[in-house]
Amino acid sequence: MPRPKVDLRFISYVIAAADNGSFRQVALALGVQESAVSRRIRNLELELGADLFARSARGVHLTQAGKQFVQRSRQAIAQIGLAGAEVGAIGRGNAGDLRIGIDSSLGSMFLSELIGQFALRYPGVRMIFVDGDQAGHAIAIRQFNLDVAFVTGVAKWPDCRTDQLWSERIFVALPTSHRLNTGKGILWKDLANERFIVTDVPPGLELHDYLIQRLATPGRHPEIEHHAVGHLNLLALVALGRGATLACEALAQATIPGIVFLPIEGDHLPFSAVWSQKKRQSCIQKIAGAWLCNGRHNR
Repeated sequence: MPRPKVDLRFISYVIAAADNGSFRQVALALGVQESAVSRRIRNLELELGADLFARSARGVHLTQAGKQFVQRSRQAIAQIGLAGAEVGAIGRGNAGDLRIGIDSSLGSMFLSELIGQFALRYPGVRMIFVDGDQAGHAIAIRQFNLDVAFVTGVAKWPDCRTDQLWSERIFVALPTSHRLNTGKGILWKDLANERFIVTDVPPGLELHDYLIQRLATPGRHPEIEHHAVGHLNLLALVALGRGATLACEALAQATIPGIVFLPIEGDHLPFSAVWSQKKRQSCIQKIAGAWLCNGRHNR
C-alpha cells in the first residue's frame, strides 16, 4: 500500500489569513476560491492536530495554538534571510521536488516553522511528504527515494549524515479528572504505574520504545497498549480514560475537551535530519542543505 503524501505548500495561507482576519480576503488576494483557502487550512489543522483559527460570521481569528504557530513562522522567515545570499546562488535550485520523510507529527513547532518559511520563500519547490517509520525511511534514503528524513532521536544510519536540529519538551496527555492533574509539571516516576496507549502508525513504535527507556525497571515492564487509530482518535481514548499518551509541544498548546497536557520535568526529546552522504548533489539537495544549516545554527 502506498504511503500517504502531504503537500504543505499552502501553509502561507495561515499567515495571510492571520494578517487579514478573513479567508475571503486571502482568496481575493491570491485569485483563488475562498472554499479552497478554507479547505487547505482545515486540512493543515487536521495534520497538526490542533485548530489554528476560530471561525465566526465576522471572520477568523487565531487560537492560542495558531498564535504560537504564526509567531514562530514569522521568526523563521526572518531567520532564513540570513541564508538568502547562499541559497540565491544555487541557480536552478528555485524549482523541483524535495522528498521529505517524517516519523513524527507535523505539529512539531520547529518542523512546522521550517516548512512554513521554506514554502514562503521557495514557492516553486514542491515539498512531498511521506509518513513512515525510521526503518522504512532508512531504506528510502539509501535508495535515493527520499532527499531527507526528519526523525525523533539521533538515529545513526550507515552511509547517512545525521544532524540534531532541535529538541522539544515532552508532555503527557491525561484525562482532566486524573488524580495526577495538578496543573503543574510531572515526573516520570509519577507515571510508573500508568497505562499508556500509542498508535500503530508512526511515530507509535518510537513512542513505545521511548516509554520503555523511561519507565522499565528490573522485573517490571510498563503497561503499553497499541491501537490501530490515528492521533486524534487516540486522544479521544485518553479523554475516555483508556490510558495516557505522549504529546509534542505544539499539540500541548491546543484545547481538547476532557484532556490536560502536563510537561514531563527534566526531559526533552531530540529531533534530527538524516540524508544520504552518497547521493550526487542536486540543486534540491543544495537547497535542503541551506535549509538544514539555517535550522541547526539558529536554534
